[in-house]
Amino acid sequence: MPSHRARLVSRYLRWTFKPIDISEMDPAELRALVEKRTPPLWPKGVEREEITSPVTGEWQRPDNARPGATIYYLHGGGYVFGSPRTHRSLTYALSRAAAAPVFSLDYRLAPEHPCPAAIEDALAGWDWLLSTGLKPEEIVVGGDSAGGGLTLALLQALKQRGGALPAGAFLYSPWTDLAATGDAIRENAESDPMFQADKLYNGGRHYAGALERTDPRVSPLYGSFVGLPKTFIFVSGTEILRDDSVRAVEKMKAAGVDVEFVLQDGLPHVWPIFRPLMPESQRTIETTAAFIRSVVKTDPARAQLETAAA
Repeated sequence: MPSHRARLVSRYLRWTFKPIDISEMDPAELRALVEKRTPPLWPKGVEREEITSPVTGEWQRPDNARPGATIYYLHGGGYVFGSPRTHRSLTYALSRAAAAPVFSLDYRLAPEHPCPAAIEDALAGWDWLLSTGLKPEEIVVGGDSAGGGLTLALLQALKQRGGALPAGAFLYSPWTDLAATGDAIRENAESDPMFQADKLYNGGRHYAGALERTDPRVSPLYGSFVGLPKTFIFVSGTEILRDDSVRAVEKMKAAGVDVEFVLQDGLPHVWPIFRPLMPESQRTIETTAAFIRSVVKTDPARAQLETAAA
């Protein structure tokens, strides 16, 4: 059963967010509104460094960082809004919980830059991280909502081009099917405190652009899961994107992917972003941090050298 605070957050979202038709808002106005409403509820002890070239984003380095893992984060926002800033409540907390730096990518947004622009930027960010000396087995990729779908699309693109893959991936309420064919789209129309099914579907056109919604680049649910790294997926059983995760997990298992799955009822979409407003957020962040540490195999000799250098 969700906590009292989680129920209050869901009630607030139902009153304030769900009635808004974000699919029809002017993208510039929507982005400005989201940025303005983002409260600065960020944990202390994280140093931020903006990166503007050759990719755009920001490093978030916790003061308790240990040698080993690096987190590559892809934010959500329906591919239309959102930024590293809007997700700092989540990524700052995750960086401290995992004692690992986060690189949060500021990828191009639709409708000005429809698919595959975001994938191209995610690939560029991955290549840049490797160019700094990081090894693939030291990086864990994660994202929420559209960023969760983008994470899967990135993994599939890396596999297709024959490149090295990260140590693992984690997804919060990923948007994997922009064709909106899951049963939960209808079954959870009332229980979801954030989204309306028709408005979610209408919003997908911004990212799909000229591509079919079942194109794997748009909707990675229709792509190949063979050979992907260990993945951890979290979703609420009462949100309309529930089956975007359930079916992705089923396809991963069928493809032989090592996947962990948490299906928790009564929580809002991407609940970790609501830290510190609800206890479930921090618990999920800590679970994610433990997963990150479990999939990254630190070289003891390198870790000793880096610790000494610091």
